[in-house]
Amino acid sequence: MGCRIVRTIDQQIAEATAKLARLKTRAKANDTRRKIITGSVVISDALKDPAAARALAALLRRTVTRDVDLKEVASLLAELDAKAGKA
Repeated sequence: MGCRIVRTIDQQIAEATAKLARLKTRAKANDTRRKIITGSVVISDALKDPAAARALAALLRRTVTRDVDLKEVASLLAELDAKAGKA
C-alpha cells in the first residue's frame, strides 16, 4: 500500500487560495492583452480614416480626464487631429 500524505484543512485552503490567485493573475493578463490588441487595431484604423480619427479623438477627450493620462495621449490626439483635418 502506498503512503498517502494527509493534508490539513488549512493546507487545502492555502493551496486553493494560491490556485485562485494564479487564475486571477492569468485572467488579468488575458484582459490586458485583449485591451492592448483592441487599442492597437482602433488606433491603426483611426490613423488611416479621418472619420475614425475624429471619433476616437472625441471619445478620448470625453473619457480621459486624469492629467497623467492626458499627457500620455496628447501626442496621439495631435496625430488624430492632423488626420481628421485632412478629410
